[in-house]
Amino acid sequence: MDEGEKQRITVDIYNRTYTIVGPESESHVRLVAGLVDQKMKELHEMNRQLDTTRLAVLTAVNTMNDYQKLKEDYATLLGSLRKKEDK
Repeated sequence: MDEGEKQRITVDIYNRTYTIVGPESESHVRLVAGLVDQKMKELHEMNRQLDTTRLAVLTAVNTMNDYQKLKEDYATLLGSLRKKEDK
């Protein structure tokens, strides 16, 4: 596959089938879909009253929270590395 060429990959997330279109590898898309599926199932176990839409939103909020924390940690590490390089 050429760089930037998009492919279609069918995945199952929380008992629904989705077609993901993008340049990422099939293994990457399947990994991400699996993580989303796993997180939705975890949240469902904690609160069985949540419908699929609420589970999806909570999954997105949890994921973005984790992402933001990682970005902050990364920025802190870069700052520390630059300080050491400047010495």
